[in-house]
Amino acid sequence: MLRGMTDTAVNSSATDADNHLDTDILAVAREQVLEQGIGLDADQVEQVLNLPDERVEELLALAHEVRVRHNGEGVEVEGIVSLKTGGCPEDCHFCSQSGQFTSPVRAVWLNIQELIKAAQETKETGASEFCIVAAVRGPDERLMRQLREAIAAIKAEVDIEIAVSVGMLTQEQVDEMVDMGVHRYNHNLETARSYFDQVVTTHTYEERLDTCSMVIESGMELCCGALVGMGESVRQRAELAAELGALEPHEVPLNFLNPRPGTPFGELEPMGSQDALRTIAAFRLALPRTILRFAGGREIALGELGTRQGLTGGINAIIVGNYLTTLGRDPQEDLDLLAELKMPIQALSKTI
Repeated sequence: MLRGMTDTAVNSSATDADNHLDTDILAVAREQVLEQGIGLDADQVEQVLNLPDERVEELLALAHEVRVRHNGEGVEVEGIVSLKTGGCPEDCHFCSQSGQFTSPVRAVWLNIQELIKAAQETKETGASEFCIVAAVRGPDERLMRQLREAIAAIKAEVDIEIAVSVGMLTQEQVDEMVDMGVHRYNHNLETARSYFDQVVTTHTYEERLDTCSMVIESGMELCCGALVGMGESVRQRAELAAELGALEPHEVPLNFLNPRPGTPFGELEPMGSQDALRTIAAFRLALPRTILRFAGGREIALGELGTRQGLTGGINAIIVGNYLTTLGRDPQEDLDLLAELKMPIQALSKTI
Protein backbone atom coordinates (compact mmCIF):
# COMPACT_ATOMS: atom_id res chain seq x y z
CA MET A 1 0.00 0.00 0.00
CA LEU A 2 1.24 3.50 -0.76
CA ARG A 3 2.33 5.48 2.30
CA GLY A 4 -0.51 7.62 3.65
CA MET A 5 -3.21 5.99 1.50
CA THR A 6 -6.03 4.20 3.30
CA ASP A 7 -7.78 1.04 2.11
CA THR A 8 -10.83 3.18 1.28
CA ALA A 9 -8.74 5.54 -0.84
CA VAL A 10 -7.10 2.66 -2.71
CA ASN A 11 -10.47 1.06 -3.40
CA SER A 12 -11.90 4.40 -4.50
CA SER A 13 -8.99 4.96 -6.91
CA ALA A 14 -9.40 1.49 -8.38
CA THR A 15 -13.13 2.06 -8.83
CA ASP A 16 -12.47 5.41 -10.55
CA ALA A 17 -9.99 3.74 -12.90
CA ASP A 18 -12.47 0.98 -13.71
CA ASN A 19 -15.20 3.55 -14.34
CA HIS A 20 -12.91 5.48 -16.66
CA LEU A 21 -12.19 2.33 -18.67
CA ASP A 22 -15.91 1.55 -18.84
CA THR A 23 -16.94 5.07 -19.88
CA ASP A 24 -18.46 5.04 -23.34
CA ILE A 25 -16.74 7.56 -25.59
CA LEU A 26 -19.98 8.40 -27.40
CA ALA A 27 -21.70 9.18 -24.11
CA VAL A 28 -18.76 11.42 -23.21
CA ALA A 29 -18.91 13.09 -26.63
CA ARG A 30 -22.65 13.70 -26.34
CA GLU A 31 -22.17 15.66 -23.14
CA GLN A 32 -18.84 17.30 -23.93
CA VAL A 33 -19.27 18.13 -27.63
CA LEU A 34 -23.00 18.27 -28.30
CA GLU A 35 -24.09 19.90 -25.04
CA GLN A 36 -21.00 21.92 -24.09
CA GLY A 37 -19.50 22.58 -27.53
CA ILE A 38 -16.02 21.41 -26.43
CA GLY A 39 -14.13 19.36 -29.03
CA LEU A 40 -12.61 16.00 -28.23
CA ASP A 41 -8.88 15.84 -27.49
CA ALA A 42 -6.41 13.49 -29.18
CA ASP A 43 -6.95 10.60 -26.74
CA GLN A 44 -10.71 10.87 -27.12
CA VAL A 45 -10.53 11.09 -30.92
CA GLU A 46 -8.38 7.95 -30.94
CA GLN A 47 -11.09 6.12 -29.01
CA VAL A 48 -13.65 7.21 -31.59
CA LEU A 49 -11.44 6.07 -34.46
CA ASN A 50 -11.16 2.64 -32.82
CA LEU A 51 -14.90 2.10 -32.43
CA PRO A 52 -16.10 -1.17 -33.99
CA ASP A 53 -17.97 -1.18 -37.28
CA GLU A 54 -21.29 -1.97 -35.61
CA ARG A 55 -21.17 1.40 -33.82
CA VAL A 56 -20.39 3.54 -36.88
CA GLU A 57 -24.06 4.31 -37.55
CA GLU A 58 -24.51 5.52 -33.96
CA LEU A 59 -21.31 7.58 -34.27
CA LEU A 60 -22.46 9.23 -37.50
CA ALA A 61 -25.83 10.10 -35.98
CA LEU A 62 -24.12 11.86 -33.07
CA ALA A 63 -21.74 13.72 -35.40
CA HIS A 64 -24.74 14.92 -37.43
CA GLU A 65 -26.44 16.18 -34.26
CA VAL A 66 -23.28 18.10 -33.39
CA ARG A 67 -23.08 19.57 -36.90
CA VAL A 68 -26.68 20.76 -36.84
CA ARG A 69 -26.51 22.06 -33.26
CA HIS A 70 -23.37 24.12 -33.78
CA ASN A 71 -23.45 24.97 -37.50
CA GLY A 72 -27.04 24.69 -38.69
CA GLU A 73 -28.64 22.69 -41.51
CA GLY A 74 -26.98 24.38 -44.51
CA VAL A 75 -24.14 23.10 -46.66
CA GLU A 76 -21.50 25.42 -48.15
CA VAL A 77 -20.61 24.72 -51.78
CA GLU A 78 -17.28 25.61 -53.41
CA GLY A 79 -15.55 25.11 -56.74
CA ILE A 80 -11.78 25.13 -57.24
CA VAL A 81 -9.49 25.74 -60.21
CA SER A 82 -5.74 25.50 -60.67
CA LEU A 83 -4.08 28.68 -61.94
CA LYS A 84 -0.73 26.88 -62.17
CA THR A 85 -0.71 23.11 -62.41
CA GLY A 86 2.40 20.93 -62.02
CA GLY A 87 6.08 21.76 -61.79
CA CYS A 88 6.06 22.33 -58.02
CA PRO A 89 9.54 22.15 -56.42
CA GLU A 90 8.24 20.55 -53.19
CA ASP A 91 8.24 16.78 -52.59
CA CYS A 92 4.84 16.18 -50.96
CA HIS A 93 4.73 12.39 -51.41
CA PHE A 94 1.02 12.27 -52.26
CA CYS A 95 1.08 14.94 -54.94
CA SER A 96 1.28 14.40 -58.69
CA GLN A 97 2.09 18.10 -59.17
CA SER A 98 5.59 17.74 -57.72
CA GLY A 99 8.31 18.26 -60.29
CA GLN A 100 10.44 15.71 -58.41
CA PHE A 101 8.33 12.69 -59.35
CA THR A 102 7.57 10.86 -62.58
CA SER A 103 3.81 11.46 -62.48
CA PRO A 104 2.36 12.61 -65.81
CA VAL A 105 1.19 16.08 -64.65
CA ARG A 106 3.15 18.88 -66.31
CA ALA A 107 3.20 22.65 -65.72
CA VAL A 108 0.23 24.55 -67.17
CA TRP A 109 -0.84 28.17 -66.55
CA LEU A 110 -4.40 29.46 -67.02
CA ASN A 111 -5.09 32.95 -68.35
CA ILE A 112 -7.49 35.45 -66.80
CA GLN A 113 -10.36 34.76 -69.20
CA GLU A 114 -10.16 31.05 -68.39
CA LEU A 115 -10.33 31.86 -64.68
CA ILE A 116 -13.35 34.12 -65.17
CA LYS A 117 -15.11 31.39 -67.12
CA ALA A 118 -14.34 28.86 -64.38
CA ALA A 119 -15.66 31.27 -61.73
CA GLN A 120 -18.86 31.80 -63.72
CA GLU A 121 -19.38 28.05 -64.10
CA THR A 122 -18.78 27.60 -60.37
CA LYS A 123 -21.32 30.32 -59.54
CA GLU A 124 -23.91 28.59 -61.73
CA THR A 125 -23.73 25.49 -59.53
CA GLY A 126 -24.95 27.58 -56.59
CA ALA A 127 -21.49 27.81 -55.02
CA SER A 128 -20.68 30.85 -52.90
CA GLU A 129 -16.90 30.53 -53.10
CA PHE A 130 -14.33 30.06 -55.86
CA CYS A 131 -10.82 28.96 -54.91
CA ILE A 132 -7.75 29.72 -57.03
CA VAL A 133 -4.88 27.30 -56.46
CA ALA A 134 -1.28 27.23 -57.69
CA ALA A 135 1.25 24.42 -57.32
CA VAL A 136 4.14 26.37 -55.80
CA ARG A 137 6.21 26.49 -52.62
CA GLY A 138 5.06 30.07 -52.27
CA PRO A 139 4.14 32.89 -54.67
CA ASP A 140 6.80 34.91 -56.50
CA GLU A 141 6.28 38.44 -57.82
CA ARG A 142 4.87 37.18 -61.13
CA LEU A 143 2.26 35.00 -59.43
CA MET A 144 1.23 37.76 -57.03
CA ARG A 145 0.73 40.11 -59.97
CA GLN A 146 -1.36 37.52 -61.82
CA LEU A 147 -3.47 36.92 -58.75
CA ARG A 148 -4.14 40.62 -58.28
CA GLU A 149 -5.23 40.98 -61.93
CA ALA A 150 -7.29 37.78 -61.90
CA ILE A 151 -9.12 38.54 -58.65
CA ALA A 152 -9.97 42.06 -59.81
CA ALA A 153 -11.28 40.70 -63.13
CA ILE A 154 -13.38 37.97 -61.47
CA LYS A 155 -14.87 40.38 -58.93
CA ALA A 156 -15.84 42.73 -61.77
CA GLU A 157 -17.85 40.02 -63.55
CA VAL A 158 -18.90 37.35 -61.05
CA ASP A 159 -20.65 37.77 -57.70
CA ILE A 160 -18.66 35.18 -55.78
CA GLU A 161 -16.20 35.18 -52.90
CA ILE A 162 -12.57 34.40 -53.72
CA ALA A 163 -10.34 31.99 -51.84
CA VAL A 164 -6.66 31.44 -52.66
CA SER A 165 -4.15 28.65 -52.06
CA VAL A 166 -0.61 29.39 -53.24
CA GLY A 167 1.63 27.89 -50.58
CA MET A 168 3.66 29.48 -47.82
CA LEU A 169 3.45 33.26 -47.48
CA THR A 170 5.52 36.09 -46.06
CA GLN A 171 3.82 38.73 -43.90
CA GLU A 172 3.98 41.16 -46.83
CA GLN A 173 2.19 38.65 -49.06
CA VAL A 174 -0.46 38.03 -46.41
CA ASP A 175 -1.09 41.78 -46.32
CA GLU A 176 -1.35 41.84 -50.13
CA MET A 177 -3.93 39.05 -50.05
CA VAL A 178 -6.04 41.15 -47.69
CA ASP A 179 -5.72 44.15 -50.03
CA MET A 180 -6.84 42.00 -52.99
CA GLY A 181 -10.05 41.14 -51.16
CA VAL A 182 -9.27 37.46 -50.60
CA HIS A 183 -11.98 36.08 -48.33
CA ARG A 184 -10.32 32.85 -47.26
CA TYR A 185 -6.79 31.47 -47.57
CA ASN A 186 -6.15 27.73 -47.81
CA HIS A 187 -3.00 26.20 -46.38
CA ASN A 188 -3.26 22.58 -45.27
CA LEU A 189 -1.35 20.95 -42.44
CA GLU A 190 -2.06 17.64 -44.27
CA THR A 191 -0.91 15.32 -41.48
CA ALA A 192 0.14 15.23 -37.83
CA ARG A 193 3.32 16.90 -36.70
CA SER A 194 4.75 13.50 -35.69
CA TYR A 195 4.25 12.09 -39.23
CA PHE A 196 5.00 15.18 -41.29
CA ASP A 197 8.60 14.29 -42.21
CA GLN A 198 7.33 11.01 -43.70
CA VAL A 199 5.16 13.02 -46.10
CA VAL A 200 7.26 16.09 -46.95
CA THR A 201 11.01 16.74 -46.60
CA THR A 202 11.43 20.05 -48.47
CA HIS A 203 9.71 22.14 -45.82
CA THR A 204 8.60 21.70 -42.22
CA TYR A 205 5.37 21.50 -40.30
CA GLU A 206 6.38 24.67 -38.49
CA GLU A 207 6.70 26.57 -41.78
CA ARG A 208 3.16 25.63 -42.67
CA LEU A 209 1.94 26.56 -39.22
CA ASP A 210 3.61 29.99 -39.48
CA THR A 211 1.60 30.82 -42.61
CA CYS A 212 -1.61 29.62 -40.95
CA SER A 213 -0.97 31.83 -37.93
CA MET A 214 -0.31 34.92 -40.07
CA VAL A 215 -3.51 34.34 -42.03
CA ILE A 216 -5.58 34.12 -38.84
CA GLU A 217 -4.00 37.29 -37.47
CA SER A 218 -4.69 39.15 -40.75
CA GLY A 219 -8.45 38.77 -40.42
CA MET A 220 -8.81 36.49 -43.45
CA GLU A 221 -10.55 33.21 -42.79
CA LEU A 222 -8.21 30.22 -42.65
CA CYS A 223 -8.99 27.03 -44.53
CA CYS A 224 -6.63 24.36 -43.21
CA GLY A 225 -7.10 20.79 -44.35
CA ALA A 226 -6.18 17.20 -43.69
CA LEU A 227 -5.22 14.34 -45.99
CA VAL A 228 -5.79 10.94 -44.40
CA GLY A 229 -4.88 7.46 -45.56
CA MET A 230 -1.19 8.18 -46.23
CA GLY A 231 0.10 5.41 -43.97
CA GLU A 232 -0.27 7.36 -40.76
CA SER A 233 -1.33 5.50 -37.62
CA VAL A 234 -4.75 5.89 -36.05
CA ARG A 235 -3.03 7.74 -33.22
CA GLN A 236 -1.45 10.18 -35.66
CA ARG A 237 -4.82 10.74 -37.34
CA ALA A 238 -6.20 11.60 -33.90
CA GLU A 239 -3.24 13.93 -33.27
CA LEU A 240 -4.00 15.81 -36.48
CA ALA A 241 -7.65 16.30 -35.52
CA ALA A 242 -6.58 17.71 -32.14
CA GLU A 243 -3.90 19.92 -33.73
CA LEU A 244 -6.52 21.39 -36.07
CA GLY A 245 -8.82 21.85 -33.08
CA ALA A 246 -6.14 23.88 -31.32
CA LEU A 247 -5.53 26.00 -34.44
CA GLU A 248 -9.27 26.71 -34.84
CA PRO A 249 -9.40 27.29 -38.62
CA HIS A 250 -12.69 28.49 -40.06
CA GLU A 251 -12.78 25.53 -42.45
CA VAL A 252 -11.19 22.08 -42.63
CA PRO A 253 -11.27 20.28 -46.01
CA LEU A 254 -11.06 16.56 -45.36
CA ASN A 255 -9.20 14.75 -48.16
CA PHE A 256 -8.73 11.00 -48.59
CA LEU A 257 -5.64 9.76 -50.39
CA ASN A 258 -6.28 8.99 -54.05
CA PRO A 259 -2.96 7.27 -54.86
CA ARG A 260 -1.39 8.91 -57.91
CA PRO A 261 0.92 6.99 -60.26
CA GLY A 262 4.54 8.05 -60.08
CA THR A 263 4.37 9.44 -56.54
CA PRO A 264 5.93 7.78 -53.46
CA PHE A 265 2.43 7.03 -52.15
CA GLY A 266 1.18 5.79 -55.50
CA GLU A 267 1.03 2.14 -54.40
CA LEU A 268 -0.87 2.66 -51.15
CA GLU A 269 -4.33 1.16 -50.85
CA PRO A 270 -7.18 3.68 -50.59
CA MET A 271 -8.78 3.99 -47.18
CA GLY A 272 -11.78 1.73 -46.60
CA SER A 273 -15.24 3.25 -46.34
CA GLN A 274 -15.80 2.40 -42.65
CA ASP A 275 -12.50 4.00 -41.64
CA ALA A 276 -13.33 7.01 -43.80
CA LEU A 277 -16.71 7.42 -42.12
CA ARG A 278 -15.17 7.04 -38.65
CA THR A 279 -12.66 9.74 -39.62
CA ILE A 280 -15.36 12.16 -40.79
CA ALA A 281 -17.32 11.78 -37.57
CA ALA A 282 -14.22 11.94 -35.38
CA PHE A 283 -13.08 15.18 -37.00
CA ARG A 284 -16.54 16.65 -36.47
CA LEU A 285 -16.40 15.73 -32.79
CA ALA A 286 -12.95 17.35 -32.52
CA LEU A 287 -14.11 20.45 -34.44
CA PRO A 288 -17.74 21.06 -33.49
CA ARG A 289 -18.00 24.63 -34.86
CA THR A 290 -15.76 24.30 -37.92
CA ILE A 291 -16.88 24.04 -41.54
CA LEU A 292 -15.92 20.45 -42.36
CA ARG A 293 -15.70 20.06 -46.12
CA PHE A 294 -15.79 16.97 -48.32
CA ALA A 295 -12.72 17.30 -50.54
CA GLY A 296 -10.48 15.14 -52.74
CA GLY A 297 -10.65 11.36 -52.74
CA ARG A 298 -14.15 10.97 -51.32
CA GLU A 299 -15.31 9.25 -54.50
CA ILE A 300 -12.56 6.62 -54.09
CA ALA A 301 -12.90 6.06 -50.34
CA LEU A 302 -16.66 6.36 -49.99
CA GLY A 303 -18.57 6.07 -53.26
CA GLU A 304 -22.22 7.14 -53.57
CA LEU A 305 -23.51 5.57 -50.36
CA GLY A 306 -20.59 6.86 -48.30
CA THR A 307 -21.03 10.37 -49.69
CA ARG A 308 -24.62 10.32 -48.47
CA GLN A 309 -23.55 8.96 -45.07
CA GLY A 310 -20.85 11.61 -44.75
CA LEU A 311 -23.35 14.40 -45.36
CA THR A 312 -25.51 12.97 -42.57
CA GLY A 313 -22.46 12.23 -40.41
CA GLY A 314 -20.79 15.59 -39.77
CA ILE A 315 -19.94 17.12 -43.16
CA ASN A 316 -21.38 20.60 -43.81
CA ALA A 317 -19.51 21.74 -46.94
CA ILE A 318 -18.56 20.23 -50.26
CA ILE A 319 -16.31 20.85 -53.27
CA VAL A 320 -18.29 20.30 -56.45
CA GLY A 321 -16.83 19.22 -59.79
CA ASN A 322 -13.26 18.18 -60.42
CA TYR A 323 -10.29 18.61 -58.13
CA LEU A 324 -6.85 19.90 -59.10
CA THR A 325 -5.55 16.83 -60.92
CA THR A 326 -8.27 14.23 -60.32
CA LEU A 327 -11.87 13.88 -61.44
CA GLY A 328 -14.78 14.42 -59.07
CA ARG A 329 -18.48 13.71 -59.40
CA ASP A 330 -20.78 15.58 -61.75
CA PRO A 331 -21.72 18.72 -59.76
CA GLN A 332 -25.40 18.09 -60.45
CA GLU A 333 -25.20 14.75 -58.65
CA ASP A 334 -24.07 16.48 -55.48
CA LEU A 335 -26.67 19.24 -55.84
CA ASP A 336 -29.41 16.65 -56.38
CA LEU A 337 -28.25 14.76 -53.31
CA LEU A 338 -28.35 17.93 -51.18
CA ALA A 339 -31.87 18.62 -52.42
CA GLU A 340 -32.96 15.04 -51.65
CA LEU A 341 -31.53 15.34 -48.13
CA LYS A 342 -33.26 18.73 -47.75
CA MET A 343 -29.95 20.43 -46.97
CA PRO A 344 -30.02 24.05 -48.18
CA ILE A 345 -26.97 25.61 -49.79
CA GLN A 346 -25.82 28.29 -47.39
CA ALA A 347 -23.87 31.48 -47.89
CA LEU A 348 -20.30 31.79 -46.65
CA SER A 349 -19.72 32.15 -42.92
CA LYS A 350 -23.35 31.59 -42.00
CA THR A 351 -22.98 29.71 -38.75
CA ILE A 352 -24.99 29.78 -35.55
